[in-house]
Amino acid sequence: MNQGHTILVVEDEPLIAMMLEDFLETLGHTISASCDNVAEALGKAEEGGFDLAILDVNLKGEAVWPVAERLRDKGVPFVIASGGHVEPPPAQFADVPLLEKPYTIDRIPPALEQAVG
Repeated sequence: MNQGHTILVVEDEPLIAMMLEDFLETLGHTISASCDNVAEALGKAEEGGFDLAILDVNLKGEAVWPVAERLRDKGVPFVIASGGHVEPPPAQFADVPLLEKPYTIDRIPPALEQAVG
């Protein structure tokens, strides 16, 4: 990846969010914000200020799909993050890159590159 991105992190587990943010910063990216619930993430999606998002599928028992729909409507690329044991993404998000947990630093660049094309 030639340049760093400004990334919205949507993850409800604080330690996992911090680890992901550290990985992203190590890779040369900037964190625009970190959200742990759908309502906050929808608000950040409306505000903008980032060019890419990483969305955990399950936020405190609530599915992230409304956030994904809003980002898609705004033309903002995103990656879906999942620890498994969840339903597959809805059909309209079947083409979105998947970043599987546990996160490792080497899995992040290919998912981001696929998201931004």
